[in-house]
Amino acid sequence: MSKKETYEAKATAMLEPICAANGVEIYDVEYVSEAGEWYLRAYIDKEGGVTINDCEAVSRAFSDALDADDFIEDAYYLEVSSPGLGRALKKDSHLEKSIGMEVELKTYKPIDKVKEFSGILKGFNDKEITVEIDGEDRSFNRQDIALIKLALDL
Repeated sequence: MSKKETYEAKATAMLEPICAANGVEIYDVEYVSEAGEWYLRAYIDKEGGVTINDCEAVSRAFSDALDADDFIEDAYYLEVSSPGLGRALKKDSHLEKSIGMEVELKTYKPIDKVKEFSGILKGFNDKEITVEIDGEDRSFNRQDIALIKLALDL
């Protein structure tokens, strides 16, 4: 397991009881480097959406737990937030909750000269994700998908 995966797994395990105590669930945890700076990001969610107070309460408790364990060797910034309206659908649980919703999908390589698709998420399995585009179901190999996220209705 890479350092990134190890940190994310340990942070997720540490965050689970904190989220449960605050009535929220973990949507995702990521440890990423951007412009030479490290970020530990925790995305939390709950039915009806999270508030700034939810994020603050989880952030304070999580920060205290991280300080006590001190397992991350690098200097990093901690961020706790909602996954947002146009949230990425990274896990099967994210896809399951989003069936029937409008999604935007980007592929690594063009398919019929197109890399961006949008439609209604119809289903998925270990190998494929099916999206209804213009009334027709279209399946995409999961390995070909660079990003799938909820579409923003503005």
